[in-house]
Amino acid sequence: MNANPMLCRMLGYSCGELMIRTFMDIIHPEERLDDLKQFLEGTTESIDTQRRLLHKNGHVVHVSLNLLRIVDEIPAMPTCIMLQFNDITEKKELERELLKAEELYLLIAENTQDIIYQCSEEGIIAYCSPSVKDILGYTSDELIGSTEELLFHQGDIPGLAASKEHGNPCQFRIRHKNGEYLWFETRVKKLNGESGSIVVVVIGREITERKKQQDIIAEAERIAIIGSWEWDICSNKVSFSDQLRRIYNFEEDELQNRPLQLTDLVPVEDQQWFHREIEMAMKDGHHDLAAEFRMINKDGTDKYLHIRGVVSYSETGVPLRINGTVQDVTERKLVEFKLQETIERYTSLKKYNHDAVMSLDLEGNIINANIVAQEMTGYAIQEMVGLNISRLIEKKGIKEILSHSLMDASVEKNIDRIHHKEGYAVEVLATIAPIIINRRNVGYYIIAKDITEQKKLIIDKETAESTNKAKTEFLAMMSHEIRTPMNGVIGMTDLLMETPTLDEEQRGYLEVIRKSGDTLLKIINDILDFSKIDSGKAELIESPFDVRATILESVSVLSYKAQEKQLHISFSVSSDIPVMLVGDEKRVKQILMNLISNAIKFTKTGGISIAAWKEAQADKKIKLKFMVKDTGTGIPKDQADQLFEPFKQLDNLMTREAEGTGLGLAICKKLVNLMGGEIWLEATEEPGAKFFFTVELREKEWKEAKSLEPTQLHEPSLQQPLRILVAEDNKINQMVLSKILAKQGHKVQIAERGSEVVEMALTASFDLIFMDVHMPEINGFEATTIIKDALKPADCPIIIAVTANALKGDREKCLASGMDEYISKPIRSRDVLEMIRKFFASEC
Repeated sequence: MNANPMLCRMLGYSCGELMIRTFMDIIHPEERLDDLKQFLEGTTESIDTQRRLLHKNGHVVHVSLNLLRIVDEIPAMPTCIMLQFNDITEKKELERELLKAEELYLLIAENTQDIIYQCSEEGIIAYCSPSVKDILGYTSDELIGSTEELLFHQGDIPGLAASKEHGNPCQFRIRHKNGEYLWFETRVKKLNGESGSIVVVVIGREITERKKQQDIIAEAERIAIIGSWEWDICSNKVSFSDQLRRIYNFEEDELQNRPLQLTDLVPVEDQQWFHREIEMAMKDGHHDLAAEFRMINKDGTDKYLHIRGVVSYSETGVPLRINGTVQDVTERKLVEFKLQETIERYTSLKKYNHDAVMSLDLEGNIINANIVAQEMTGYAIQEMVGLNISRLIEKKGIKEILSHSLMDASVEKNIDRIHHKEGYAVEVLATIAPIIINRRNVGYYIIAKDITEQKKLIIDKETAESTNKAKTEFLAMMSHEIRTPMNGVIGMTDLLMETPTLDEEQRGYLEVIRKSGDTLLKIINDILDFSKIDSGKAELIESPFDVRATILESVSVLSYKAQEKQLHISFSVSSDIPVMLVGDEKRVKQILMNLISNAIKFTKTGGISIAAWKEAQADKKIKLKFMVKDTGTGIPKDQADQLFEPFKQLDNLMTREAEGTGLGLAICKKLVNLMGGEIWLEATEEPGAKFFFTVELREKEWKEAKSLEPTQLHEPSLQQPLRILVAEDNKINQMVLSKILAKQGHKVQIAERGSEVVEMALTASFDLIFMDVHMPEINGFEATTIIKDALKPADCPIIIAVTANALKGDREKCLASGMDEYISKPIRSRDVLEMIRKFFASEC
């Protein structure tokens, strides 16, 4: 067999080696030779086939074989057969691989859980994998020829078109034959088809359950305010979850024209530290990344974040990636801050509390205490820890005492003493406060206040109150006991002074008695007045009055004393003072009369001047300033500070020339202060003394002025004598009052006991009853109540209380019992006349 060099190279033989071999030596033994036999037998002229040849080293060489019979025109020459070989081994391998690929594709297409379809660029489906039947319920024939848009949710069609352009995997909703939409993750690939057409291949994997899980995880992340991140170390690619982007308000993947980086998760000032933590986590397989940090929101508020990261390694220990989370812990952090603040507040409260504070467990064992408790008990705090509180209060059943405090706060009174380590007891006021955590009682606080000093103060206070009460009762008794005989002295003096047969000597004696009585009464009144003011029981009675008239009346009352000493009195009132002001006229007059009386008392020659002017005005309030100046002996500078002290007199008791209690200026000071003013002595080079005082008054309203308009043009008179019952148990007072009334022309009857008063008032007709408050059997208050309840208002007589009491509240008590008015002893004729005129006077 002749062979060309190409065949030799193809089969690995040399030309000589092939020359000695037959065709049967180089053909694969498994090849069928039927067609070759037919060719040799001359049945066919040529053969174009493929055969396997054997290479010299034994491997198969695929060839295409073309056999031609060559017949020579010379009959003697034998027929030649030419075999033409072409090496198609590589082609055969490609065909075999393609076949395997087709078989594999068919195997995958028939068994895959993905759907695969091929469509034109316009979306007309040309092929569907058999899996669409199991996954979507369609047969391939139902889909081939249809448009792919029938499968997709209308909202996802724009995204499908976009995915064909960029080829990235996307998630879409694809419609099942039953109408339900399933989620698929798809990849779209454009291929060049035959004749230059574009073929679109779509591969989709159902991810409905995965999508549900992802949604659940995303919702959980949203609720927990937690986002996830991943750093692929090999590719240096960082990915953030959507929730993480929301936490950081990352609106785009670019920050300052650069991609997001892992360090963007922490503030700039913490990035260097973050780098070190990451490096440490990658070097140490047991070190996880965990930290909290603060970030500033765009609105300036603080946000607190907690970052965690876990490193994944290859089998050889090479770090591959770090997966982590970032959680917004702002709310928790704020709660922690609030808790820390509460703890610090509690710690400070306990530390700096002036009371002993001890915290106990449910059994009453001390858990902690403050410094005050240490000082109160004598035990160091370390010694108290674990000690049962019963040791300190010496009480049994402490557990019951503590538990009962939840329902009955009075059990705190069971803890009234804390026993010191040295044996003595400290009196305390204790509070038991339960410690409630999560609606469960876990212990108690005992807060104990040392009330040893307070107890002393309470005793002192009770003693002072008792003393004040005794003083008040003493003053009331002295007032009553002194006023009762004074009533006889002054009353009888008034009656005698009206006797026409008196000679000048007798009238002089009576005048001495009258002046002595008046002086004694003034002393009594000063003492009572000072007592009322000093105890804070004095009240201002405000009404409209004319300041000018008040000054004039004060001067007029005391002018007779000035005339006796041949002293002149003058006064001036500034024109800017309103005609009418509102205030306590009686108290203003009392201050003026005290100062004027003192000036007259200590002035031998010269005179007294009074002045008043407006010092300030604001908000309808006017401050008036008064001056009382005299030309008397003056006041030494070293004694001026004693002027306004009670019971102080500048002249010696044994050598003094002036009478009095020394209460006048003290009363003036208290009254001035009560009216928002001040009183002082002003030093002067001139002889005498110069006193100033201020008071605060109000401007009058028009409605207040109406009450001051004169309504009486004539002196009121009585039309007829009255029937009067005098209820009095004291014989002298009976005589004084009955004589005064008889001289005024009234018919008088006497009743000595309260029962007699009631009986006579209910059986006889009286116009007026002068009712003594203190009487045997039934007192004046009870008698008044009985009479008022028994008689009709039209038949009931006027009842006027007559009492020797002149303290605050006496008048109010009388009026509250039903009496119509009140008159205090000693009683003068003019006082009785004015009281009768108040109720029975008529116009003449």
